[in-house]
Amino acid sequence: MSVVEKVSEQLEQDPTVSAVVVRFAGDSGDGMQLTGSNFTEATALHGNDLATFPDFPAEIRAPAGATFGVSAFQIYFGSDEVTTAGDDVDVLVAMNPAALITNLKDLLPGGLIIADADAFTDKNLVRAGYQSNPLEDGSLDGFRVIIIEITKQVIASVEPYGLSHKFAVRCKNMWTLGLVMWLFDRDRSVTIENLEKKFASKPEIAQANIAALNAGHSYAETAELPSGVEVYRIPRAEVKPGLYRNATGTESLAYGLIAGGRLAEVPLTFASYPITPASSLLHTLAQHKEFDVVTFQAEDEIAAVCAAIGASFGGTLGITSSSGPGISLKGEAISLACATELPLVIVNTQRGGPSTGMPTKTEQSDLNQALFGRHADTTLPVIASSTPADCFDVAIESVRLATQFSTPVLLLSDGYLANASEPWLVPDLTQYEPFPVKFETEPEGFSPANRDPETLARVWAKPGTPGLEHRIGGIEKSYTTGDISYDPDNHQKMTDVRKAKVDNIENFIPEQTVSQGTATGKLALVGWGSTFGAIHQAVKRGRAQGQDVSHIHIRYLLPFPKNLGELLAGYDEILVPEMNTGQLVNVLRSKFLIDAKQLNKVSGQPFKIREITEAITKLLGESA
Repeated sequence: MSVVEKVSEQLEQDPTVSAVVVRFAGDSGDGMQLTGSNFTEATALHGNDLATFPDFPAEIRAPAGATFGVSAFQIYFGSDEVTTAGDDVDVLVAMNPAALITNLKDLLPGGLIIADADAFTDKNLVRAGYQSNPLEDGSLDGFRVIIIEITKQVIASVEPYGLSHKFAVRCKNMWTLGLVMWLFDRDRSVTIENLEKKFASKPEIAQANIAALNAGHSYAETAELPSGVEVYRIPRAEVKPGLYRNATGTESLAYGLIAGGRLAEVPLTFASYPITPASSLLHTLAQHKEFDVVTFQAEDEIAAVCAAIGASFGGTLGITSSSGPGISLKGEAISLACATELPLVIVNTQRGGPSTGMPTKTEQSDLNQALFGRHADTTLPVIASSTPADCFDVAIESVRLATQFSTPVLLLSDGYLANASEPWLVPDLTQYEPFPVKFETEPEGFSPANRDPETLARVWAKPGTPGLEHRIGGIEKSYTTGDISYDPDNHQKMTDVRKAKVDNIENFIPEQTVSQGTATGKLALVGWGSTFGAIHQAVKRGRAQGQDVSHIHIRYLLPFPKNLGELLAGYDEILVPEMNTGQLVNVLRSKFLIDAKQLNKVSGQPFKIREITEAITKLLGESA
């Protein structure tokens, strides 16, 4: 019996499965991101846990049918805990040959392909690199395939609305969505409401798309689909009760910055310059000016960070954001903020590099830049978010550290976290402890060099406050008076104090905990940032099979939690998976003198669970 026959027989006997990975793929103009977003919303309302991964090209509009212009949207959903967008694909929707050839390698044997036969023209086949039509030559015999003349079906379904051929064909993503919604028993009503709202000013477009959606669903319901193609049934997930919304990491991060400003009782000034994939943070914050947020799109990266520093000097919390190349441009001004000891939040949404690199792909290669990428002995706190939902809490923490310790804070996110989404339990802000800013108001004994004896934070005085006139700047200042000083002993003291202030933060952050597993054992996987989901699932599966493996995920990268070294010493082996060539692992080796092993991936794609599972099994096997 072939793989296809086995899969078909299993689904016919029992169509209930615990989890499924679906990927929509087509030209960047085929609306795959919109299709995926609507399917995600319907799936969340159905009650499944889920995670998504939009994957789009860097080109604004690549030539139709080109492999480098394929846009994809992947969703992993199920009845159990979901922390990644999934490994191998169960269902692939391929809108053209380019989408098929670039994504087929990720499809499971016996997996389902839904293909638009109308797009498999001789021209498109040649452009994608096919020598023959894969829908006809038997090369897809290892998969279940639904071949439909989708374009023809769409044109017929929207004919009553008088659309031109160009606009009629644009509805094929909704037709395909209708078919997939039937396949997974999703409710179309929310999608219909979204279409009516989106095209409120063009009702004929809305109705045409709704007609296409319903036609795709009806086709699947009434057509004689191939044997083994059944309605998948995925039970609802058991989740904590509460108010949920589907949120990307960018949205959670934006809301966290706003919440941090409220908890600090200080206005926010966000100054940024557009760069992929960081731009959406500016777009999101610009929509929420009612929360005492001022947004400013500067003419370049340097102007943006300098504006944010000026805002902090003026008594608001300055925030700026970028990706690796932009952070490089901001470097001198970030060091200025360290020298002036002003609060500042710098968000780095990392992307594939170097230089322009792969701007729409993800990477974790800016850790060295974050830790060491400034001139002189200039140190600042570095923290990293691990999931889209975690971006909220990490943003609040960055505001706390910046305001309480009068220092710039570098917050690391990445392209995967920024664009991926998951159901987010909307938090109750009254459960968060406020950390209100205390501006200096007393003229007697005032000096801009005064410090809090506990945190070593320099006083923060608003310009224009009577009796508190002062100046700060990049030239070295006297430790006692704040006046310009070129004294060598004073420079030594100031350098030591600025470093001690950041080092002292270890006493004001939580100790490192074990995310999963035990505090001692044979093997610990140590991660940071967006590797959390893949590591979590790999360790979970390993422990279910009896493997002695634990997971430690580090949020505070500088300074480290003060118990981290002792915790790592309790394991026989340490493995550090990260999406770079080995940056955190080198820091851990040098700081704690441990023989940590590394697992690296620099492909623009996040880790797959199986990649980490294989590394765990290999390492435990070698150490047995």
